[in-house]
Amino acid sequence: MAKTYHFIGIKGSGMSALALMLHQMGHKVQGSDVDKYYFTQRGLEQAGITILPFDEKNLQGDIEIIAGNAFRPDNNVEIAYADQNGLSYKRYHEFLGSFMRDFVSMGVAGAHGKTSTTGILSHVLSHITDTSYLIGDGTGRGSENAKYFVFESDEYERHFMPYHPEYSIITNIDFDHPDYFTSLEDVFNAFNDYAKQITKGLFVYGEDEELRKITTNAPIYYYGFEEKNNDFVASDLLRSTTGSTFTVYFRGENLGQFHIPTFGRHNIMNATAVIGLLYTAGFDLDLVREHLNTFGGVKRRFTEKVVNDTVIIDDFAHHPTEIIATLDAARQKYPSKEIVAIFQPHTFTRTIALLDDFAQALNQADAVYLAQIYGSAREVDNGDVKVEDLASKINKKNQIITVENVSPLLDHDNAVYVFMGAGDIQTYEYSFERLLSNLTSNVQ
Repeated sequence: MAKTYHFIGIKGSGMSALALMLHQMGHKVQGSDVDKYYFTQRGLEQAGITILPFDEKNLQGDIEIIAGNAFRPDNNVEIAYADQNGLSYKRYHEFLGSFMRDFVSMGVAGAHGKTSTTGILSHVLSHITDTSYLIGDGTGRGSENAKYFVFESDEYERHFMPYHPEYSIITNIDFDHPDYFTSLEDVFNAFNDYAKQITKGLFVYGEDEELRKITTNAPIYYYGFEEKNNDFVASDLLRSTTGSTFTVYFRGENLGQFHIPTFGRHNIMNATAVIGLLYTAGFDLDLVREHLNTFGGVKRRFTEKVVNDTVIIDDFAHHPTEIIATLDAARQKYPSKEIVAIFQPHTFTRTIALLDDFAQALNQADAVYLAQIYGSAREVDNGDVKVEDLASKINKKNQIITVENVSPLLDHDNAVYVFMGAGDIQTYEYSFERLLSNLTSNVQ
């Protein structure tokens, strides 16, 4: 009888994606988690994957255990049972490290833009050839005949160290996760260690000073907007309300014009990295061009909806660099509208470390509304920073709102509303959507 993969914490975004992928590849999969509903479970339920309550009885028979990073013997009965009875288990990243050895693997790392870039690479490559992939928005796809494997490579707590991909993109290096990393140098050292494990080609954004210092035995290809010192160059940019068109050059050779139906300079860079990787790996650029054209985006990355004629954008941006990129994308698509930012800071440590940078980034909007700081399960609120501290540094019109009262947002006539954050900012968004839906205009 074939073994069963058992996931402890199967509803996590990475875990659910991995479970789905293994299921689609023909493996037997089950998992356990809390009763609370998470959006990730819908895909699991549709696939017929069993989700059990946490219970040591789940660990019976021929199983391989994959454990979510949040679970330890002191907070999970299954981990405690496994430790007491000598049952081995792998963490998500440890499992992935050994799993990818059977494929030509392509990782996407970086402080920002990982998920979007993984999404572009997965979309294009899976339309060209059999590809399995894992994207950080909780999307996974498995193909039984897959030769290629595309995955997001996460630097937090150096989780990417078990990975030895053939090819990798690194989008940028920036100081983030101050609850773990001590400095920008610490972040750089982590990425540099990861880079040394890549075997066939590393593609890095050439206009990032930190990335220029990266060393590895694999060939390094730089991509960017500047002709000087970059191998792959995006030029002749045409940014419109339907997307971005640009021409890519490789060491002076014209590789042709490409179009992506997405917005913002950062997405042109993400696409250029993907074009560079697939060109180097020997794929037909006409096919790359064709499938870039149909990339629809990934979850919670500039996701748009219209409620009562009002445009609402939902985005995961929770770092100043990401906020600037998201607001730039909104301006490109809606040049004649007021850009209203609704932002919820995520973690006290990040808010303290980057307070001035957050203010500068949010000043790119026309008006700013702030939600209370969303703390992480990994930290304690010691009262060292409050959302009012951020508000005082923003020079655009700004106000603090509550989820119970989002009516101040109605003070804008011709606006696009950009909700940003990694906590529960979506509860504010849903509250605003309900308010809009309840508004009726008297047309008599």
